[in-house]
Amino acid sequence: MLRSGSAQIFRQLVRYTSTDTSLILERSINRVQLLGRVGQDPVMRQVEGRNPVTIFSLATNEMWRAGEGEATSTGDISQKTTWHRVSVFKPGLRDVAYQYVKKGSRILVEGKLDYGEYVDKNQVRRQATTIIADNIIFLSENRDRI
Repeated sequence: MLRSGSAQIFRQLVRYTSTDTSLILERSINRVQLLGRVGQDPVMRQVEGRNPVTIFSLATNEMWRAGEGEATSTGDISQKTTWHRVSVFKPGLRDVAYQYVKKGSRILVEGKLDYGEYVDKNQVRRQATTIIADNIIFLSENRDRI
């Protein structure tokens, strides 16, 4: 009984029905957390007719030992760095990120993935993956502040 009651409540939380019974809207999740170091000082850009956006890059590292999982794991340590483009649209967070995020800072970014297309200066269509930041947690000490 408890199990079926819990399942029913859960279904109500993630599914909404409109007055039109043929339309069912379900919730979904698009959440990202990245912990890494900033690769460049942020830039603020503004396209005509749109709100400004603060943009910076964030590096995350994945490390592993060659031969890991074997009985004798004495292989070399390898590392792969992945670069992420982070965009901040939220007005207060956008300004804080522009002012306080600095190259080399260690930060945690929470947000969502966004996929888009653009045409570069050579008129070639490109795809871009961006992290839209909802929250930034500063983990490095800021030695410039008094």
